[in-house]
Amino acid sequence: MPTTPRPEPFHPARPHVLRPMRIDPDGRTGPPPSRAYGRAWRQTTRGYFLPADLPVTVEQRIAEAGMVLPAYGGVTGWAALRWMGAEYFGDAIDSPSRPVVLAVLRKAVREQPGLQVTSERIAPETPEVVDGLAVTTAARSVCFEMRYAADVRAATVAFDMAAAADLVSRAEAQAYADTLNGWIGIPQCRAAIALGSENSWSPMEVEMRLVWEIDAGLPTPLMNTPVFDRAGRHIGTPDLLDVEAGVVGEYDGALHLQRRRRTADINREHEFRRAGLEYFTMTAADRVDPLRTVVPRMLQTRVRARFEPEDTRGWTADPPAWWTPTTTVDQRRRLGEQDRRRLLRGRAG
Repeated sequence: MPTTPRPEPFHPARPHVLRPMRIDPDGRTGPPPSRAYGRAWRQTTRGYFLPADLPVTVEQRIAEAGMVLPAYGGVTGWAALRWMGAEYFGDAIDSPSRPVVLAVLRKAVREQPGLQVTSERIAPETPEVVDGLAVTTAARSVCFEMRYAADVRAATVAFDMAAAADLVSRAEAQAYADTLNGWIGIPQCRAAIALGSENSWSPMEVEMRLVWEIDAGLPTPLMNTPVFDRAGRHIGTPDLLDVEAGVVGEYDGALHLQRRRRTADINREHEFRRAGLEYFTMTAADRVDPLRTVVPRMLQTRVRARFEPEDTRGWTADPPAWWTPTTTVDQRRRLGEQDRRRLLRGRAG
């Protein structure tokens, strides 16, 4: 009996993602029927198989769903954004078990476990190929995700995380949304774009900003904007900055509880306060009942803030001439690869 062939990489750029195989009675190009339906193999989608012991990563699951795409169509929504580089989608913070959505012409593909089908109109220019997989454009994919999100806050997180990966700017998302008059969920999509930021570094930062804006009713803050003293020294880059009042807000996740990180956080808080900025922190526990916990904290912090005129502040959000700004999608896209590694490596929530 011939040896069953090993699966090949889905694409050279994705060596750890393997391409599912069809059954081959001779066992040359795929498992024979006698093996395919045994314990050593698993069916990925109808007609395709892989060894059962292969780890099923997020990217592997997306590639498996993409195998059933017809000639015209593409993976869309969260899975397309993940495949294009937005790592938040499909991870532990998101929903790892969500079905991969395929945008195809009507009845071109039947739904099956782990796979959802949408037959909404696809413009001719929408599908594109990324590392061997047909996906809908970033603008279409993120708008789909926002339109079908559970609520406007979840939709805003989707936009911010796609923008954080430099896949789509606010202008690009808005331009695409403007073509979707009357589509399901488009009011929510447009509201999320209006609430969105191109410079959030984590979903929890987005959540904190929305508590500040929606629940506390405070003015839209800047996100991850570097703050300098009057000599041009970089004090720090806070998660949230209220320029008018002079308030800094930080989200402290589990990473911030580590001894070395906690010491750095305390030192940074001291530097912000010394420059004249008021400071509050939001933690994971505040997410349970933000109206009772962190909203009063935000409001009280702003009451204590100095509201200093710009020319008398000990700090500024205007960068010195030597600073390379990276607060917008367009600014980050213009960076060379070396500058991207140097300037963006510290981005984390």
